[in-house]
Amino acid sequence: MRAFSFAVPLTLVLAAVSLAGCSRNDTPAEDVRPVRALTLATGTVGSSAEFSGDVRPRYESRLGFRVGGKISARKVDVGTVVKRGQVLMQLDPQDLRLGQAQAQANLRAAQTTYELARADLKRYQDLRGQSFVSQAVLDQKVAAARSAQANVEAARAASSEQANQTGYANLVSDTDGVVTGIDAEVGQVVQAGTPVVRVARTDEKEVVIGVPEDQVDELRKVSTVKVRLWADPDRGIPGKIREVAPVADPATRTYTVKVAIPAQEDIRLGMTAVVQLAHANTGTAIKVPLSALYQNKGATSVWVIENGAVHLVPVQVGGVSGNDVVLAGGVKPGQTVVTAGVHLLKPGQKVKVLTADVARRGDAEAEATGARGAPVGGPQEVSPVGGPQEVLK
Repeated sequence: MRAFSFAVPLTLVLAAVSLAGCSRNDTPAEDVRPVRALTLATGTVGSSAEFSGDVRPRYESRLGFRVGGKISARKVDVGTVVKRGQVLMQLDPQDLRLGQAQAQANLRAAQTTYELARADLKRYQDLRGQSFVSQAVLDQKVAAARSAQANVEAARAASSEQANQTGYANLVSDTDGVVTGIDAEVGQVVQAGTPVVRVARTDEKEVVIGVPEDQVDELRKVSTVKVRLWADPDRGIPGKIREVAPVADPATRTYTVKVAIPAQEDIRLGMTAVVQLAHANTGTAIKVPLSALYQNKGATSVWVIENGAVHLVPVQVGGVSGNDVVLAGGVKPGQTVVTAGVHLLKPGQKVKVLTADVARRGDAEAEATGARGAPVGGPQEVSPVGGPQEVLK
């Protein structure tokens, strides 16, 4: 048998490959990104601001002894609830008692001298009545008696003062409150007036916050003050601005503001609190969520949707109103802006707006599919959004 061979020209092979390549669809699918969006509209603006602080007593006294000496006893600890007149600390009273004994001895000596001068004056008055002494001698005796009487009064005052000094050896609380600090211990020698115990009144409390210098003037426009404790954030406590510091703190460069709050037993000193300062309605403006803002090279912009595509529009931020941002310019009512996924977009990109229901349903379906996995035995077909899922049999 004779073999036959067929030679195929190379040009025909190349032509066939070229035709096969042209028959394919090389056009890439257009990238359409789903986004959440919001149609802009004007609304009432009532700005607010929050500042963190802590609960402090309105009145806190730094108590010290009115005399110097060595501390011999401490009757309280930090956190002790005290009553008015309760003894807090004591000094060694030995030196004070000796001083009191000396003052009493001086008083007795002055009284003896006065009694002698008064008796002497009585005798000279009788002699003067009989003309045995001159009037000048009698005047000297009168002056001596008056001087002795003045010495008695001075000695009596010194004795009373020394008795008070002895009583000052006991440091007592001058109000009902709680001990917030101990600044001296037993055995320490202190001078008169040196603070040794801090006592705070518990009937009036306040929250102390620091306000930046650019917002101090806005405090005059505050209409509502609410205080929330970190330990109980769901409860709003009404407050009132009581004091604004006239000078900024040299360390933080903020102005100290004190907010008075009602007296409540469950509000303890030192608790962390947040003060919300709400301003009265200042008019109408456009508000958007914070997630709608896009920062690029120091400029603030939003993605505006037009004809199914997005483009950046610079905006001016005018403040904060609750959880939203007030836009002072750059956009107008009726425009649609992207509120989620702003950092995943690019100018001119095609987008598809998702409603809240569609987004939630898509998340739920994705989560359920990821948890169960694909069913065994056949594919699963999902009907259009809004309809039920059904398995093909």
